[in-house]
Amino acid sequence: MILDNFFKNLIYEPVSVLGLLVFYFLLINLPISLGAVFKKKSSSAVRLITILVNLLITLQLLFRWSISGHFPISNLYESLYFLTWGITLGQLLVEREYQAPIIPSIAIPIELLTVAFACFVLPEDLKLSSNLVPALRSSWLVMHVSVVMLSYAALIIGSLLSMSVLFINKNKPLQIRSSSTGIGGFKLSNSYPVNDLVEPIEFSHSEELDTLSYRSILVGFVLLTLGLISGAVWANEAWGTWWSWDPKETWAFISWLFYAAYLHMRISKGWQGRKPALLASTGFLVVLVCYLGVNFLGIGLHSYGWIFGSFVNHPEYLLRF
Repeated sequence: MILDNFFKNLIYEPVSVLGLLVFYFLLINLPISLGAVFKKKSSSAVRLITILVNLLITLQLLFRWSISGHFPISNLYESLYFLTWGITLGQLLVEREYQAPIIPSIAIPIELLTVAFACFVLPEDLKLSSNLVPALRSSWLVMHVSVVMLSYAALIIGSLLSMSVLFINKNKPLQIRSSSTGIGGFKLSNSYPVNDLVEPIEFSHSEELDTLSYRSILVGFVLLTLGLISGAVWANEAWGTWWSWDPKETWAFISWLFYAAYLHMRISKGWQGRKPALLASTGFLVVLVCYLGVNFLGIGLHSYGWIFGSFVNHPEYLLRF
C-alpha cells in the first residue's frame, strides 16, 4: 500500500516527491558524515549517498523542465534545488582532489537546510512553475541564471572550507605554500642547482583545505564575473538598460568586490596565516544576503519574497537571481 501510494505520487507529482526524497537522503547522510569525522576516516557511504542525491536532483529538474517547458530555475523553489545540485557536485569534485571527512560534514548541513527551506518553509505559491513573460523567453536564461547559481555554489563551498581551516590545527601556524592552481608545490633552495631533484613539500591538513578553498573561490569568482556580464547584456536586451542598481544587482556587485579583494590580498599581498581564511569565511554571509536576503525586501527587478506568511510574487522578474 505504501509503495503503491509512493509510485502514484511519483507519477502525478514527480517534482515534489523527488524533492522530499532528496531531503530524507540528506537527513540520513548527515549523521553518517559526522560519524566519519569522529572516526577520522572518509566514508564511501557518504560519497555514494551524495552521488544519489545529485542524480535525484538532476532527475527532479529534468521533470520540472519537461513540465514547465523552460529551464528549471524560474523561481525560488527551483533555484534552491539547483543550488543544492551545484553544492553536491562541488563537494564531490573537492573530495576527488582531497579525501577528508571534514568536507562532506560541512557541505551536507548546508545542503540539508537549503532543501528543508524549499520543502517546508516556502509557501505553495512559490513552488509552482509559472509561464515566462516574452522578455524573459531568451537564450540568456541558461547562461545568466545557471552561471550565477553555480558561482554561489562554488563560493559557498570555498567559504565553508575556509571556516574549517579556522578550527583545524588552530594551535599550529598556517603557512600558505601551495600553488594557486593545484594542491602541492615544490620548494626550491638557493643552495642547489635548479636541475637537481628537490623533495616535494608535505602539506598539513589545514593547508590542503586552504588551497581547496582558494581554488573554489577562484572558480566562483570567475563564474560570478560571467554572470554579471551576461546579466547586464540580457537586461539591456530585455529592458534597454545595462544596470539599474536595484538591491540584487548592488549586492551582486558587492559580492564581486568582496571576493576580488580576497583574491587580490591572497595573490598580491601574500597574506599568510589564517587571515585569508577569516576573510573568506565572512563571504558566506555576503553570498547569503545576496542570494536570499535582498529578495525578501520585495523591491527591485529581482524581487520575490515571503515574510511571516505574506509574500510578494512577481513572476516576470523571478528569473534573474
